[in-house]
Amino acid sequence: MPHAHVTGFFFHSEHFGPPHVIGVISLLVLALVILARYVYRLAGAWRRIYVGGAVLALYLNVFVGVVQAFQKLPFLSRLAPTQSEPPFLVAQLIVLAIFVVLGICAAMRFRLTTARL
Repeated sequence: MPHAHVTGFFFHSEHFGPPHVIGVISLLVLALVILARYVYRLAGAWRRIYVGGAVLALYLNVFVGVVQAFQKLPFLSRLAPTQSEPPFLVAQLIVLAIFVVLGICAAMRFRLTTARL
């Protein structure tokens, strides 16, 4: 029997919460990335939209991964049981800083690589 792949949006939920907000933002960002790449062929400002959107989409996935790690891993959930404690904030700030640096590097490298073509 084939398996169907669906997103969490197809599962019943009693309310629209933060995971849904992140999911909607991620889908909107990915729609822009797809437009930039396949419709506008990375022309002009669409090149920056593509790079920034790709980095942002990956960041949102990692952000959710950190949230889930603090929810599900016992040693992390003891450090931040409500996810409002400093260890959770520090972890998310470190992830954000890493993605800001990687995003800047990606934008610079993508521009340099494509400029030589």
